[in-house]
Amino acid sequence: MPERILDQILETSTALYSSPLDVANLIGKTFASVSSTDSYSPAFQATKNRLERTPINFRCRQPLPYNCAFDMFELKRALSSAHNTSPGPDGISYELLRHLNEDSLVSRLYLFNRIWRELVYPTQWQEAIVIPILKPGKDPKNPLSYRPIALTSCLCKTLERVVNARLVYQLEKNKCIHLFQSGFRKGRSTLDNIITLENKIRSAFVWRNHLVFIFFDIEKAYDRTWRYGILRTLFHFGLRGNLPTFI
Repeated sequence: MPERILDQILETSTALYSSPLDVANLIGKTFASVSSTDSYSPAFQATKNRLERTPINFRCRQPLPYNCAFDMFELKRALSSAHNTSPGPDGISYELLRHLNEDSLVSRLYLFNRIWRELVYPTQWQEAIVIPILKPGKDPKNPLSYRPIALTSCLCKTLERVVNARLVYQLEKNKCIHLFQSGFRKGRSTLDNIITLENKIRSAFVWRNHLVFIFFDIEKAYDRTWRYGILRTLFHFGLRGNLPTFI
């Protein structure tokens, strides 16, 4: 955690926190509380508890193309598309991974395929260095005024990028993604939605019609995403085997 945060005095409704350890613990508990079940409404919690009693079985004996072993092309494509972000706790950067020789890349590919085949995830890859960043215009004494930036292993993110490429291909191929979704899709951007909006506005002027648009933002949508719900959706999309199990 940056020194400027650790030297910061944080304040809650009950106490002041000034020591580096207390500040770090308070920031950590605040981040954790955002994703906790307590942040859900009672009605959704009841639905969540009821549905999660049914386990999702992704087991499949039939060999499926998206569950086969990774190849060198997939690994190199994932490395070439990665930005030079800061490394995680292991200190291994993308710059280092891109300069590996062919033998070292073969070793990395063997590691990825062993994880993929045995479905055993390295415990160190579940650790992250979390950096709190003060949101613009927010009170620096309020622990809720910070957003976390998590630095995770670049090796881990490379494997995730390989898996994600397969997932997106399957979703696009089977037309599982809504036609008007532009985010996180190749060849699409928010500009597509802006052009659609402009076209609707111009048409309304020409035909002298009323046009109503509603824009909304879901607060902490990523932090509060229902993981079981996503896996359930993948199950209904027909995904089985290593791909959904890894996710």
